[in-house]
Amino acid sequence: MTTVAVCILNYNGAGILPTFLQSVIAYSAGYTVYVIDNASTDTSLHVLANYPSVKVIKNTTNKGFAGGYNEGLQHINEEVYILLNSDVEVTPNWIAPIIHLMENDDSIAACQPKIKDYKNKKYYEYAGAAGGFIDAYGYPYCNGRTFNKVEEDTNQYDTNYEITWACGAALFVKRSVYWEVEGLDEDFFAHQEEIDLCLRIKNLGYKIQYCYQSQIFHLGGGTLNKSNPRKTFYNFRNNLFLLTKNDYRWYWFLIIALRLVLDGIAGIFFAINGNVNDCKAIIKAHFNYYLFFAKMMRKRKLLKQKTIAKLSTHSFQNNAIPLPFMQLDKIV
Repeated sequence: MTTVAVCILNYNGAGILPTFLQSVIAYSAGYTVYVIDNASTDTSLHVLANYPSVKVIKNTTNKGFAGGYNEGLQHINEEVYILLNSDVEVTPNWIAPIIHLMENDDSIAACQPKIKDYKNKKYYEYAGAAGGFIDAYGYPYCNGRTFNKVEEDTNQYDTNYEITWACGAALFVKRSVYWEVEGLDEDFFAHQEEIDLCLRIKNLGYKIQYCYQSQIFHLGGGTLNKSNPRKTFYNFRNNLFLLTKNDYRWYWFLIIALRLVLDGIAGIFFAINGNVNDCKAIIKAHFNYYLFFAKMMRKRKLLKQKTIAKLSTHSFQNNAIPLPFMQLDKIV
């Protein structure tokens, strides 16, 4: 039987832990629940003391989503990690269907459940919905959500299928594969690092899967609100990071050049609409990308040496999302 660890990364979540931990503990019987505390400065550790069944791992510093998980997961030895956001309500039997899927297909290295909105439970949730894909220009999107348009769940995605990336709000991943690709990239700090992880996994020939029989409800916005300019910064910069590292199409540099132009147009749209701080965030993201460019190219070279070439272009769809620059703040 596959051993499973439910791994919740927490940073200053004392206010929400009691709300969401209850369902995780109730519906994860037979599995170990860990909370990786990312050097919280609030009363999180005192709150967690009220849950003796939960194992607490204390990180030394706040290294963001990527570094926080990498540090904490080194102390967890179960065969499958479930990276679960602290603002997620789970449902009965949310683990077993995915583990069954992974046990019956060794090529599946990662998986996500159906992710719906905690505040409006008839609708898919913004962050991961029914599984993630990437369009021809490198823009991430989900079945059930494109930009800020979220679909009602009418069972239209009630089938299990392969996806390009699984959402970090509830990401099932084999421990062996997680460390084979050296975990989450800590240069990302936060946002789109799970997409980068999934691209590296896919480029080694593994599958990423969506499993509709498992369902969770995600509150979202617990780390950074969608309107926060810092989120804009990370989304623009990190998307360029993951493309530079993982896009092995021969014309990848043309895609990067086009994206730089589209990002500039996005900045203009932000400024025209009065979102000056978001415009500044895009400019800052570009300068930061240029500072990291040589490092990302070194990573690209190392990753490409490990990649199964025939699979390396399958992560990108042939379609393109119309006018993506108009709502880039709504990506992931």
